[in-house]
Amino acid sequence: MPEVDSPEIRGPKKILVIDDSNTIRRSAEIFLKQGGYEVVLAEDGFDALSKVNDHAPDVIFCDILMPRLDGYQTCAIIKRNPKFTNTPVIMLSSKDGLFDKARGRMVGSQDYLTKPFTKDQLLQAVAQYGG
Repeated sequence: MPEVDSPEIRGPKKILVIDDSNTIRRSAEIFLKQGGYEVVLAEDGFDALSKVNDHAPDVIFCDILMPRLDGYQTCAIIKRNPKFTNTPVIMLSSKDGLFDKARGRMVGSQDYLTKPFTKDQLLQAVAQYGG
């Protein structure tokens, strides 16, 4: 009999995409759904925090520059919750800066994707970090 956490019982991996840009959220959703994943969208950090608790995603993509609560703050808050300490967070940014990558690692992110990303880059990141 399969374990409760096995993919046969759990269904598709759940991916949370946090970005204040509707265009980025929608393109990420299309790419991820084509890859066979379940997608949850959040438009800012506050929206994301309630959705993380409700949906317990397997991988989180988080934009850095967002109003009210930026990506670093959002990632840090998510990682402070023991339930999500091991959930991979991949930062999204339109800048490809070393400082941003280092700062992302400091708050617990696993990786960094530069926008605009391709379908392959997105799916590869999920495959790499989503187990």
